[in-house]
Amino acid sequence: MKNRDFHSFHIPVMGIGFTIDTPVKVAHFGIDSVISIVDDIVIEQLREFYYGELGLEYTPIGKKDEDFRARRITDYLNLVNRMVQQKFEEIKSQNFDEDSELSKYFLLLPDASPIKQKYLWMLSETDDSKKSKIQQELKAAMRCGSIDVNIMAKVDNPQFDKAGNQLPEIYNDAMAALRGYANSELNSSIVLSAGLNPRLYAYFEQFADFYPDEKGFVKKKIILKVSDYRSAAIQGKMLAKKGLMISEFRIESGLNCGGHAFATDGKLLGTILEEFKNQKETLAAELFEIANQSLVQKNYHPFEEIPEMKITVQGGIGTANESNFLIEYFKVDSTGWGSPFLLVPEATNVDEETLNQLANAKKEDYYLSDASPLGVPFNNFRNTSSQKLLNERVEKKRPGSPCLKKYLEFNTEFTEKSICTASRQYQDLKLKQLEEQQLSKEKFDKKVEKILEKECLCEGLAIPAVIVNNALKKKQLRAVAICPGPNLAYFSGVFSLKEMIDHIYGRTTILNSLKRENMFINELEMYVDHLKKEIGKSIDEMSAKQIRYFENFKNSLLDGVDHYKVLFRKMKAETEDYKAKALKSLEQWENNILHIQIPGLEPVGSH
Repeated sequence: MKNRDFHSFHIPVMGIGFTIDTPVKVAHFGIDSVISIVDDIVIEQLREFYYGELGLEYTPIGKKDEDFRARRITDYLNLVNRMVQQKFEEIKSQNFDEDSELSKYFLLLPDASPIKQKYLWMLSETDDSKKSKIQQELKAAMRCGSIDVNIMAKVDNPQFDKAGNQLPEIYNDAMAALRGYANSELNSSIVLSAGLNPRLYAYFEQFADFYPDEKGFVKKKIILKVSDYRSAAIQGKMLAKKGLMISEFRIESGLNCGGHAFATDGKLLGTILEEFKNQKETLAAELFEIANQSLVQKNYHPFEEIPEMKITVQGGIGTANESNFLIEYFKVDSTGWGSPFLLVPEATNVDEETLNQLANAKKEDYYLSDASPLGVPFNNFRNTSSQKLLNERVEKKRPGSPCLKKYLEFNTEFTEKSICTASRQYQDLKLKQLEEQQLSKEKFDKKVEKILEKECLCEGLAIPAVIVNNALKKKQLRAVAICPGPNLAYFSGVFSLKEMIDHIYGRTTILNSLKRENMFINELEMYVDHLKKEIGKSIDEMSAKQIRYFENFKNSLLDGVDHYKVLFRKMKAETEDYKAKALKSLEQWENNILHIQIPGLEPVGSH
């Protein structure tokens, strides 16, 4: 593992409420994490909670106040920043006692960190004068974790006044969230996920913090979460034409991840990372040239040299060897560990009931669902309190949820103004429509099941933060939805922050006894299942375009297997037995793929 002063992992955004105050819990230990700023309602509840915790006067920002959404977000981020800085200064003021948080800061660092090595050297130093000097140097070298934020770019619904008139676009959900972040004190990064939004990208141009100053310093950086290189290049150039440089491409597995799953067209994570590794310098140079041309036209300071452009990866990482291989072979700058941190109360917000369920879950409890109103496959967990509430409503013949937050209103099938497919309004209308279609019982039941599966994610993914912090309002529902990645099946129990970080760095292992394949093979299995499922959906009416799509998908999987046959032999940290078993598993999956039948194509006997 290459030497690095600080942590080589980050905690990605999870849901809405799970990491909404994670920086307050971990940033003072130098750990980067991401806050979702989609939900200003839960943010306002946490504003009230934390002002009370700090003994400060809380002034509500109500829905009648001008630009309330952006102002809530700005104030909350400033509040989080002040809390983090205060905690950071507090631990810097401590002595290097064995049980102090100051010592914990250094002990959590990776063993290869030169700063950690210096800390260990300080402990063995017997000369008091030299020891004191090293301690001062150690404190001067400390850095705080970044307070990054996340916007789902496509969650950008318009807003309306009391008379029903649509407000200007700058008050749309994502636009207001961006403004809330841009107006904050933070020096950090904004992560853009879940698709391309040209209107939102253009809005970045209104804020100077995203542009370099005379020294090339950018106060607020842009991270693009992507699932393939093509998407990264397209979006990167779109922003570069506005003078905006991407500071990081955050690559996420299409299927082996938490939350919404954006499957690629059969491209596997290893092949995608190889492309980024080979093209990174070329892409950085292209974006630099395009951005500088725009910066000169806008009378901003151009970059004197190509700024750092990081590549990070997340989704399904489960062992120190996997993390280290990604860093060493693919030259990524950091690995994202998301779902495992749901089992770490010191880092994330998970209510006690759900935490106990996760800690004792079986592999089959994790599944890919159609529960999201976005219409995108959604990694789900069985028997949550949110699903129990959903079933209770169905049994009472009152399916659907009251739509209070309205962030996922995208459907205009029955109404001029968009509504949410998880709402009671939509489901009532859709079920009535089905009843009029005189379908067979089998088809009717299948369609009903699909309609009723939609969950209210706006409420369910946010409420854990309110429950854990005892900030519930009267009559507020406690129904929790949670969206862990399937990789969490290999972790059982509740862990301390130290235990999880020790696992990440290979100082211990906390995996359960369930047999676990390498992360690349786990993702491959998910893609094979996904392909079979998609073919099954279209098998009765397969168009020529679909046939070509499935054929290309299948060939991409086979190309990925060929790539992995070479890649696994390069895993120096793994045993020969491990590699032999992995290669045998790859051969089995290759055979499985070859036998997938696509209607309209002749069977292929070999590859």
